[in-house]
Amino acid sequence: YFQGLEQVKATCEKYGVEIIPSIFSVGYGGSVLAHNKNLAAGLPVEDALFVVQGGEARLVADPPVEVANGGFEKYRENRAADFSYAGEPGEVISVDTQIFKEGKSSLRFENFDRYPESAGRLSQLVAVSPGRCYRLSCWLKTEGLDPSKPFSSGNLRLRALGGDGRPLEYMNINAPPTGDWFRVPLAFNSLNNDEVEIVAGAEEGKSGRFWLDGLRVEEVGLVNLLRRPGTPLTVRGEKNGTLYEEGRDYAPVADPELNFRFDHDGPAIKVLPEGRIKQGERLRVSYYHGTYVYDGQVTACMSEPELYEIWRSQVGLIHRHLAPDKYFLALDEIRAGGTCKACTERGMTMGEILGDCITKAVGFIHEVNPKAEVFIWSDMLDPMHNAGGRQGNYYYHVDGTFTGSWELVPKDLVIACWWYKMREQSLKHFSGLGFRTIGAAYYDADDLENPKGWLDALDATPGACGIMYTTWLNKYALLGDFGDLVAAHRKREK
Repeated sequence: YFQGLEQVKATCEKYGVEIIPSIFSVGYGGSVLAHNKNLAAGLPVEDALFVVQGGEARLVADPPVEVANGGFEKYRENRAADFSYAGEPGEVISVDTQIFKEGKSSLRFENFDRYPESAGRLSQLVAVSPGRCYRLSCWLKTEGLDPSKPFSSGNLRLRALGGDGRPLEYMNINAPPTGDWFRVPLAFNSLNNDEVEIVAGAEEGKSGRFWLDGLRVEEVGLVNLLRRPGTPLTVRGEKNGTLYEEGRDYAPVADPELNFRFDHDGPAIKVLPEGRIKQGERLRVSYYHGTYVYDGQVTACMSEPELYEIWRSQVGLIHRHLAPDKYFLALDEIRAGGTCKACTERGMTMGEILGDCITKAVGFIHEVNPKAEVFIWSDMLDPMHNAGGRQGNYYYHVDGTFTGSWELVPKDLVIACWWYKMREQSLKHFSGLGFRTIGAAYYDADDLENPKGWLDALDATPGACGIMYTTWLNKYALLGDFGDLVAAHRKREK
């Protein structure tokens, strides 16, 4: 790896290209999870019921939970019993007795382009226990869905919503535009809800149709179990209240398939013969599980000390091999946090936790290079973007919001603003706080309007010091045009 890095360094030096490492990602935690997957942010499960049989304790749903008529076998005039429809039966949602996976019928969704989004919405309220993990699954078959949609092929969705309308999961299905029946396993944590709304349908679909069958909800236990100091596992007797000890009463517990998906079952708790747990005993088990957002985004925990041990080591290696004068903090889109014991015991808001995290990251960089210039994405420090309350009092799986984070970070950071729609307000926000700024001009569209808009907004912003060619699709064919545009703009200024 380091030999390859030296070759990259030599090539960049040959062509006069400066390397600016992008480091310390939390929202996209893969670089840290490669060291220890247990450093993922954890959602709490409280007092799940496990019963001992045959030397093992396994989950027993408490209470049993189900989607009524999830096979859509009960219906009348295209309306499946026990479900609420937003549109007229037979327009977007129809009972199909010719194509099905289970039983003798399924539901067919179609005609998305002729009706508003809500017309393709099917829902049912399901009773659950607070603080538990549930798997939400169904069978799907697709035909001619719009392949241009960025998520879920036609934005086909399966959701669980809390009582206040808060989404409890954010997972993409990624169905093929046309494909035979396949099983979809998603999951959600019920948080403080004793009832959730299960919703299926097409969001912003433009073409094609799909079939839905075998819609189920089931409680699961120890799936994607996290084991680190900030995510403790506790096992106690339901009747006697005894707190049992790992290694004395039961064998060490881990999920060997820890992949943040819910395509597998969690491990059993193996009772040790010399321990105090009895055959048939009912146990109450509390733990923390990891999860993902969209296609596989897993957030690392900003409160676990091991994270910072890894970061300090990484920046030392970067300095040794590259010695850069600039660093870019990849601390954007942090979509989980504040829910594990490591976070809650700090008594801090998420804004304070993030501010502390960024301050430590900058400190590690300045330990190896006191003069290094540090850049950072804007969104988690921007009240007009992901740091505010745009979604109410929550942000994805985060407990609370990142309000106030912008007051708690070093003032010599250079902020890379990237939400085009709010560029003027965001640049004004950071400029007013004394930060220097740059504009991250997106080039994933084949036009010059985005960078032109950024250049105009940057002209009006005190402390603005640059613009950045930004692509997430490795689209560099427009780089020359971008350079010409910026050069011409600078010439006009002079």
